[in-house]
Amino acid sequence: MNHPESIDSLVDERLPFPYAEEVRVGNVICRDLLECSPDVPLHEAARRMSERRVGSILVVEGDAVLGIWTERDALAVDFDDPETFELAVGAVMNAPVRTVSEAVPLHDLAVRFREEHLRHLLVVDEDGRRIGIVSQSDVVLNQGIEHYLKLRRIDSLLKGRLSALPASAGLGEAARCMREAGLDAVAVDFGEQAGDSAEGRYGILTERDVTRLVASRVSDCPLGELATRPLVVCADTESLYGVRARLAERRIRHIGVLGADGALIDLISFKDILSGMELAYVHELQHALRARDQALSSSQRNLYLAEKVIESSLEGILVTDADARILSVNPAFTRMTGYTAEEVIGLNPSLLNSGRQSPAFYARMWESLLQEGQWQGEVWNRRKSGEVSPQLLHITAIRDREGQLTHYAALFTDISRLKETEARIRDLAYYDPLTGLPNRRLLEDRLQVELAHAARLRCRLAVMFVDLDRFKRINDSLGHEVGDRLLVEISQRLRGSLREDDTVARMGGDEFLVILNNLAGPDEAAMMARRLVGALRRPVQIEGRELVVTTSLGISIYPDDSQDANTLIKYADVAMYRAKDEGRNSFQLFEPAMNARSLEHLALETALHRALPRNELLLHFQPLVEPATGRPEAVEALLRWQHPDLDLVSPADFIPLAEDTGLIVPIGEWVLRNACERHREWRESGGGSLRMMVNISARQFRDEGFVAMVGSVIAETGMPPECLTLELTESMLMDATDRAIARLEQLRALGVGLAIDDFGTGYSSLAYLKRFPIDELKIDRLFVRGIDRNARDAALVSAIISLGHSLGLRVVAEGVETPGHLKVLQSEGCDLAQGFHFSRPLPWAQFVEDFGGSV
Repeated sequence: MNHPESIDSLVDERLPFPYAEEVRVGNVICRDLLECSPDVPLHEAARRMSERRVGSILVVEGDAVLGIWTERDALAVDFDDPETFELAVGAVMNAPVRTVSEAVPLHDLAVRFREEHLRHLLVVDEDGRRIGIVSQSDVVLNQGIEHYLKLRRIDSLLKGRLSALPASAGLGEAARCMREAGLDAVAVDFGEQAGDSAEGRYGILTERDVTRLVASRVSDCPLGELATRPLVVCADTESLYGVRARLAERRIRHIGVLGADGALIDLISFKDILSGMELAYVHELQHALRARDQALSSSQRNLYLAEKVIESSLEGILVTDADARILSVNPAFTRMTGYTAEEVIGLNPSLLNSGRQSPAFYARMWESLLQEGQWQGEVWNRRKSGEVSPQLLHITAIRDREGQLTHYAALFTDISRLKETEARIRDLAYYDPLTGLPNRRLLEDRLQVELAHAARLRCRLAVMFVDLDRFKRINDSLGHEVGDRLLVEISQRLRGSLREDDTVARMGGDEFLVILNNLAGPDEAAMMARRLVGALRRPVQIEGRELVVTTSLGISIYPDDSQDANTLIKYADVAMYRAKDEGRNSFQLFEPAMNARSLEHLALETALHRALPRNELLLHFQPLVEPATGRPEAVEALLRWQHPDLDLVSPADFIPLAEDTGLIVPIGEWVLRNACERHREWRESGGGSLRMMVNISARQFRDEGFVAMVGSVIAETGMPPECLTLELTESMLMDATDRAIARLEQLRALGVGLAIDDFGTGYSSLAYLKRFPIDELKIDRLFVRGIDRNARDAALVSAIISLGHSLGLRVVAEGVETPGHLKVLQSEGCDLAQGFHFSRPLPWAQFVEDFGGSV
């Protein structure tokens, strides 16, 4: 590595004017500010930023600066919610806006960017008027350190990790990962099939890309459709100067770094180069010490430069003599360690030793220093407070012109936040955030490893599928918070009951998977299963309640049942369902005959295809009554299936099947037509005013011919449209909202009423509720269940009733089963009530007999 012949040449190259006249903020800023008013939509603000290729936009009103919105803020956008793009920028901006004087030296600004974790500052003149925006990129491109950058290689900035997401990951996941991990870009992995080279395999998604997607109002979709390809890359041996020049030439802010084997090992950005400048400066200290015998004026300039470098560095710098006695430290050293210069000068740096590294570690470090003149690595140092923290340490041995060792210069970088970020990314990718257990992805990896291990050792391995019995009932009755705490306790018991080298993972919901390795036979797996069933059956105390949860557990054995990982998991799942069928709170070893259960599911689907033409479907009817009088005001048609062999099949068993197969569309038309015909019979027999309410499924609602079908049935049955109300759920309306609203308007044009069923269990967004052209809200039975004994439930129901009335809507309470329920609803002014307290769902003839005289 060649050094400049004198410090004068370095200074002359860095500064085009006398050294005392430092580069200041006002010399480098762009004075053409990008501004907008606070009511500008978020996507419009993003569009303006994208067109101007800037990283921020000021939000102003007249001469007042209200806030700022940056590319970093774009990561907080909810890409699952299209309405977010329409938010006014004033609602999401950052305020107040931090400012910097145009007279501040550029190196002082670099320090402020790092210490305050900022990316942009508003530049003001001496009168406080805004004149421009300065960013980290401006510092990197204008700090005049070309000579230093030529001497540094890109591998000096490597962070030792690569943040990459698969191409199948969603935009929302990428934004969340970048936001939580403090990243401004992620690599997008298209897999080995995309190409042999890193350029072909990887793409990149940056904050600027996310801002552009906000401008285009792009909803959540796979990164493979959004990432920029090919990824611009460089070798890890290139100089920082060349890399910076390439970034500036291509007008990009990130570049991939390839290792010696051509694999992508890191992403480097302008921010990383700014951080790397501090490390480059410490070598100037070495040069300044070697040049102490130069002319006095040159020495003064060298010392001034070295002082400014050390004082402004965000990394701790420590200089010792040849005997390792501390001569000086910089302010950053004091901030990082808690020791002032007066407390450490004259002492050995070993006072920072945490005891985590062995004597052999330090022996290797000194061997490298003496033989190679430098050492770099991670160490754990102890602060004055006693706290231990990880640091990246770079030590350089400094020699004079005669080669005599004179000093050591050490640079410390606190990497605590980096370690935390790495752990967070690893946990997000491979661990369940609630229980801390491995997730499905890590479980599948471990299962493959354990299968290979079992094959080598010629031993058995067991896969256990663990499912909590009736967990949904606990979740529904006591709430998700109690359910979550129960899952945490169950996960702890599972871990505590297994051997150290066994694996337990949470697959989702209340399902867990266990891998038992190195087994002699199935009997060992059965013995462990008994232990787990017993351990999980013990009562759990949560918020003063004693909960007893039983477990159904299925077991498959390698290689007896299969040698394939996915098949073993499938067979364990089949065995678990057999355990549930056998009465729960038990375990079952897989047997081939258990596949018959899967065939039963297929048989039910086949029978459902024949149910409509064979007239096996029928309707029952449940009244909706006025709470004060008990008079039926409406009736809801409820679908039932009279299977010739299975008697009445629960809607919970066949409605999802109908949804999955598409049969719900013709079945739904049959339900609507049948309900309208029963209403015609009601009218022709002289029945009083009565609305007919019919449930509509999500698949029906999305069908392109749905509105036309409703209009046709109304016309053919003579149904007065004002007597027909269609019930829809919140979730189906939230899917493609604009299209849903348009379809609702078409239904309203037919004259039918519209109700939101199970209100409160979906999105319950007031903004959308206001937009939907509906007439009625039906409060879900989960909220009604406890209103006569739970003040919180009563308050929720009261709030929903008030909300509905304030929007001019009728409010119906479902699941009214006791006089206590009815009394509370009467006091709150609920319009209608429905439930077993008044009547179970009845065949039409029975409904007419019981309620014909009440209307």
